[in-house]
Amino acid sequence: MVLRGGAPGPRAAGFTLVEVLVALVIVALALGACLRAAGALTVAQQRLEQQSYAGWSADNRLAEIRLGKIVPEPGRRELPCPQGRYALICIEEVRVTPNASIRRIDVSVFLAGDRDAQLVRRSSFMANIQTLGEAGS
Repeated sequence: MVLRGGAPGPRAAGFTLVEVLVALVIVALALGACLRAAGALTVAQQRLEQQSYAGWSADNRLAEIRLGKIVPEPGRRELPCPQGRYALICIEEVRVTPNASIRRIDVSVFLAGDRDAQLVRRSSFMANIQTLGEAGS
């Protein structure tokens, strides 16, 4: 600011419009990055929750088979196995092994609406105790 006599007076304190706009752009970019990171964390947390529930469903299905004490026949079965708030599908595959008394059981779990993305796969082996006893005699 210039006074009447031509001598410079005290400069007004504050920021210029350009400085304020640059600061706003920097703050907006930082907030955008934070929102993107929060969104990614939310998606990862949901996926982890789905995988946890799917793991429990697969473990439950294998426990049901073991508790049934009947060795399932080879083949593929599809069963609903809901857990918590998720509608899940368990695909159970029973396969023969080189030992005729033992079966391999694989349980894969998917979301009911998405058969392309497998959440969990658990495997177990089950022996037919009666057949094993006869083989050892």
